[in-house]
Amino acid sequence: MTEEPVGKITHYFPKIAVAAATLSAELKVGDQVRVKGHTTDFTEGIESLEIEHQKVDRAGPGDKVAFKVSEKARPGDRVLRVAAPAP
Repeated sequence: MTEEPVGKITHYFPKIAVAAATLSAELKVGDQVRVKGHTTDFTEGIESLEIEHQKVDRAGPGDKVAFKVSEKARPGDRVLRVAAPAP
């Protein structure tokens, strides 16, 4: 599997298990991402994306997005898109 950096976590909202990130590359619903930091390392499927509380299907570089996570994400953690190897 290959990993491509797509952004950085800027905030984590524990009560609703949502991470906010600023993107450096396109991210869309259905992508698999890995959130990685000093003490963070988990893989998550993007089931929904929001920009300013509005649902979107995709977001691009510079966008500030929010998405649900299953584990705690920390500010500064990297968001990497996980791509399956080509057959």
